[in-house]
Amino acid sequence: MKFLHNPPRFLFFTGKGGVGKTSVACASALSLARAGRKVLLVSTDPASNIGQVFGLAVGNTITAIPDVPGLSALEIDPEQAAEAYRERILAPVRGVLPESELAGVAESLSGSCTTEVASFDEFTSLLGDDAAYAEYGHIIFDTAPTGHTIRLLQLPGSWTDFLAAGAGEPSCLGPLSGLDKHKEVYARAVQALADPQRTRLVLVTRAQPSSLKEVERTYLELNHIGIRGGYLVVNGVLPDAAGDEELAKALRAREAAAMAAIPGVVAELPRDVLELKPGNMVGIRALESLVDPASGADAGEGPSSAIDIEDAPLAALVDGIESDRHGLVMCMGKGGVGKTTVAAAIAVALAKRGHAVHLTTTDPAAHLTETLHGSVAGLTVSRIDPAAAIQEYRAHVMDTKGRSLDDEGRAALAEDLMSPCTDEVAVFRQFSRVVQESRRHFVVMDTAPTGHTLLLLDATGSYHREISRQVGNSLGFVTPLMRLQDPVGTKVILVTLAETTPVLEAKELKADLERAGIHPWAWVINNSIAAAHPRSPFLRARAAHEADQITKVRVIADRVVLIPLLPEEPIGEAKLTALTAFTSERV
Repeated sequence: MKFLHNPPRFLFFTGKGGVGKTSVACASALSLARAGRKVLLVSTDPASNIGQVFGLAVGNTITAIPDVPGLSALEIDPEQAAEAYRERILAPVRGVLPESELAGVAESLSGSCTTEVASFDEFTSLLGDDAAYAEYGHIIFDTAPTGHTIRLLQLPGSWTDFLAAGAGEPSCLGPLSGLDKHKEVYARAVQALADPQRTRLVLVTRAQPSSLKEVERTYLELNHIGIRGGYLVVNGVLPDAAGDEELAKALRAREAAAMAAIPGVVAELPRDVLELKPGNMVGIRALESLVDPASGADAGEGPSSAIDIEDAPLAALVDGIESDRHGLVMCMGKGGVGKTTVAAAIAVALAKRGHAVHLTTTDPAAHLTETLHGSVAGLTVSRIDPAAAIQEYRAHVMDTKGRSLDDEGRAALAEDLMSPCTDEVAVFRQFSRVVQESRRHFVVMDTAPTGHTLLLLDATGSYHREISRQVGNSLGFVTPLMRLQDPVGTKVILVTLAETTPVLEAKELKADLERAGIHPWAWVINNSIAAAHPRSPFLRARAAHEADQITKVRVIADRVVLIPLLPEEPIGEAKLTALTAFTSERV
């Protein structure tokens, strides 16, 4: 494998959600450890699943992987990191500050911005604190889906600039001195990221146009912040063993067309192609087969008879949504499971039934316009753009809070607003507007991958708690969180694949939502090979592995939809309409 030849100390695996970054990163860490290297495998994804791949609990402490000498893993858990970060800030002032002031500081440290900064703090220590991790010859980063990763990689530079400017006291960080002492670590992290002798970028993709476009965007953005060079890994390419039935031939044609149109900016990068395997990438034997086909591992190969499944069409879901005449529909789940397609199909169906529909996305890497491939009567399309939201928010604060300030005060306020902390607040304001809009007509939201969505919901919860504290029980009020908790006004749809990791992550998301008082209304299992009724032994083995996962979803879900793997991608009004017009066997 080219991307594993003579690797530097740091390897970053990134790309669009669902392309197999975790599998490739885990398999790479395993390969290097088998070669006698000391390796630390780190996940920066708020919805990490390294532990699921290896079949053990990892979490926010370095954990040795059994049966793989030299390999350890760490999942930067946002909540654990935030709790440790808060404790570092609060411990020195306990017993010094009055309880009322201590409670105020604790409340200011409860937002999603603090969670993000805490994760970033751990991330930069891995890059910049050589002494703490000197025993590891390689540190491999399995990153979050692209939008969140770009944000994380920009933060060392953003905070270095912010601290160097001597800006004010951002409340979500605690006392500025707590960050100031880390400036040297942040600076070393920036240097490590920009040094190709120390850091290698591995762009993981699928042979799909949307994934390849995302790789191009990622590569250009990372180049812009100083991370250059890189390797391209095209994962999950259909092997000859899949046979020559119509479905297999159509899928190969789609992959060949996508590969022929690889964007020029990444086409010249060193490239590796990894074949799709008959089973899921869970367990050591399966991982060995991914980057070392000569290993002879056949993990995951199973029965060749596809399962019998009941038809579960998307049309029935649209009927249930339409019955309320308005409301918010939120499609959530792991990156790459097809949230954008499902959201677009539902929105198009509602618009074609005569309803006013607003289709929007909170995903920085969304491809709504490419999926729709044109305008649809009655359908408005938008994107909650973080850059635009931040600019609007800064202007709003300057026009309101800054209106009565003198020149010196306005300059100080403008400096404070350059803090990266303002980003989540700005995006949350736009999200709140969209939630409010759903009282009048249908709003269908394609959300960011799981971890980023949870941060947004955390901001929603923080806002609700603050309003509750300020208003108390004396006045009536309705916050965005209360609207999300309303099962009539909001329908949350969890989108997944019939694979171990996406289903586990969707179940964890369900638990997180229910702790916030939000109960998922329905589940959509997308790109199901079993629902496509394949004939070749290879594809039937893949289909048979779906049986367990489909059963697990049906046990816990109120409503379940199955969308089959299609010969052609559902792009454009006609194909999206077909998804909700027919049963799975006729699509």
